Amino acid sequence: MIKLIFASLIAVSLIQAKELNTQMQEFMNTLKIEAKKQNLNFKEFSYARGEKIFTTERIGKKGKLISCVSCHTNYLSKSGRNEHTNKVIEPLSPSANAERFTVVKDVKKWLRRNFNDVYVREGSAQEKGDVVTFIINKK
Repeated sequence: MIKLIFASLIAVSLIQAKELNTQMQEFMNTLKIEAKKQNLNFKEFSYARGEKIFTTERIGKKGKLISCVSCHTNYLSKSGRNEHTNKVIEPLSPSANAERFTVVKDVKKWLRRNFNDVYVREGSAQEKGDVVTFIINKK
C-alpha cells in the first residue's frame, strides 16, 4: 500500500513538472517538502491557487494596485512590460520561451522579487509552488 501511495505521489509530481528540467523538478520537490512542514494539511500544488495568486490585485510595495498580470499580462506566451521600469519582459510561458524555468537560481530570485513587489513579502513555499504550477501548465 505504501509503495502505491509513493508511486502515485511521484506520478503527480511528474505530471505537474512535465516541462521542468531535473534541477527544477528537485526545486519543486524541495518546495513541496517545505510546504508540508509549513502546513500539515498540504497535499499538492494547485493550478487554481496559483492562478488566484497570479491574478489577484493587491496594493504593492509602491503603494499602487498591482498583480502579476500587471506586468506579465494574461497571455503568458506574449511579452509583457514592467509597470515600474517600462522594460519589456520576455514571455513567461516555457512553451514560448525555452529559457524560462531552467535555472533554479533565477527562478528563486524572480519569485522573491515579484512576491515582494506585489504582496510586499516573500511567498510561502506553497504559494511559490502553486504559481510555478500555474505558469507551466497555463494554456
